[in-house]
Amino acid sequence: MQLRLLFSIIFCAMLSTTFSQTSIGIIGPATPGGWDTDTDMVQSQDSAHLWSLTIVLNQGEAKFRQDNDWAVNWGATAFPTGVGTQGGPNIPVAATGEYTITFNSITGAYDFGYRSDIGIIGNATPGGWDNDTDLYRDAVDTNKYFRILNLTIGEAKFRKDNAWAVNWGATGFPQDTGFQGGPNIPIPAAGKYRVDFDKSTGIYLFTEVIEFVSIGIIGSATPGGWDTDTDLTKDAGNPDLWKGTFDLVAGEAKFRANNAWAINWGDSIFPISIATLGGPNIPVPAGRYLVSFNVKTAEYKFLLIGNYTSMGIIGNATPGGWDNDTDMTQDPNDESIWKVRLVLTDGEAKFRADNAWDANWGAGDFPSGIGEFGSGPNIPIPAGEYKITFNSTTGEYNFEILVVFQTVGLIGPATPNANWDVDVDMTKDAVNESFWTIPSIVLTDGEAKFRAEDAWAVNWGLDAWPAGTGTQDGKNIPITGGTYKVTLNSDSGDYAFGPTSSTTDLLQSNSISVAPNPAKDVMNITIEAAELQGDVQVILFNTLGQRVLEQNMNIQQTASINVAGIVPGKYTLHMTNGKYIVGKSVVIVK
Repeated sequence: MQLRLLFSIIFCAMLSTTFSQTSIGIIGPATPGGWDTDTDMVQSQDSAHLWSLTIVLNQGEAKFRQDNDWAVNWGATAFPTGVGTQGGPNIPVAATGEYTITFNSITGAYDFGYRSDIGIIGNATPGGWDNDTDLYRDAVDTNKYFRILNLTIGEAKFRKDNAWAVNWGATGFPQDTGFQGGPNIPIPAAGKYRVDFDKSTGIYLFTEVIEFVSIGIIGSATPGGWDTDTDLTKDAGNPDLWKGTFDLVAGEAKFRANNAWAINWGDSIFPISIATLGGPNIPVPAGRYLVSFNVKTAEYKFLLIGNYTSMGIIGNATPGGWDNDTDMTQDPNDESIWKVRLVLTDGEAKFRADNAWDANWGAGDFPSGIGEFGSGPNIPIPAGEYKITFNSTTGEYNFEILVVFQTVGLIGPATPNANWDVDVDMTKDAVNESFWTIPSIVLTDGEAKFRAEDAWAVNWGLDAWPAGTGTQDGKNIPITGGTYKVTLNSDSGDYAFGPTSSTTDLLQSNSISVAPNPAKDVMNITIEAAELQGDVQVILFNTLGQRVLEQNMNIQQTASINVAGIVPGKYTLHMTNGKYIVGKSVVIVK
């Protein structure tokens, strides 16, 4: 390995860069420009950080960003008002219509003011009897209106144009047909409701919106018994899906929401079924399981995590044919994940555990699929070199074709060629073809990127210096002039610019790993490289170069940091022991 010594003074110089905003815009599929073009807001004459805009939006998503660039952007899940965070999620725009939008670029606070001809009013509503809360018009049927609101116990009516000349009421709840000048509608219970109203018929409907703060599994089979929920974790990619890995004993279990029996699900079938509200207890055999529950579909799964000593791939496409397994390597952070890099021939293959057919998986799909346990078909394999991943709990597998580049270069106005046309070629490592270096190069202040085969089809970039993880078509790398040794791992995208005296490298993919990534509450750091073990300073930087977390740790091989209080977004994790510094791109979700 070749170790990357990176000067702290260079990195600190990057952090001292000041950011000045020249424009604030709104962008996303809800806006006229989609994700391609910002619609600029108007800066207040009284305050440089207050911005506003009146605009027709479509139902969809949007974000605020600075200077027509993603380096500084704000988002959140709340609508129509909220506080955007740097790199936060897309803002859901609930309905098509005209909005007057205000945004504070210091606090992130935003408001999408909406006006329509139909509103709801009353002491049960946010505006009381003094102010209507306008309802959103349906994008298809202009007679229909809707909005999700927090209501209190009290009364309400619908009315037109913020006046009592035309208003609707009735005595029924949660649904009825309102009539002109009718009585106040009783709201008997406080809660969050979706309110639907049709001005052509007077029909209204109040549907309570159930929000799940937590989803847990409870019962005699679980660690907490029938007294305490064992919480599942919301999936980062699907807010309806909750998952967890648990050691369960023989017994029964149910799913329930918010640590209470008001909402609970069960069924009599194991291990996979569709639960019903208030259904029977689920019978559970003892074992270690990946448990999942979908609050939208009520589908649950108990997937047994096998205690396998080894996992291999076998078949006439593999080096060992149908007689001998080619062993895979178990992921140190996830006992269900197994990986191997392998040259395969045209043929078929399956995965199996412990060099025996008792536990095997196959499917008819390639390059990815979900293997069926025990009786699945052979996987059809075309010849090639692959990075193979298999999940022995879910059966998911993936064959990623390995791309070996003939050339990789550094290009841009900061290089000696001073243009975007001619690459400075890097040297491929004799052992690891994904590892590339330039032993010594003089760079000037400016920008650069890495690319393969002297073409833009494959390139790596990131707005981070002097180390980071480049992505395909990422932003240009900001270069501070000097003489450097440059390294790139074309497999992971990790790069570093360091002094020419470096002799060992920390960018090899197996030297340092961060998992899970994206992370929710805890981020685990594994350092295999002895050069960086010991007393290490761990620093988390946001996309503005601001330190959001700093922690001194003694890492011999593995350590964990708590990121539960960090706002969601993209970050750079830097680890240094005073001599060496390494950067990794990480994502934090909630």
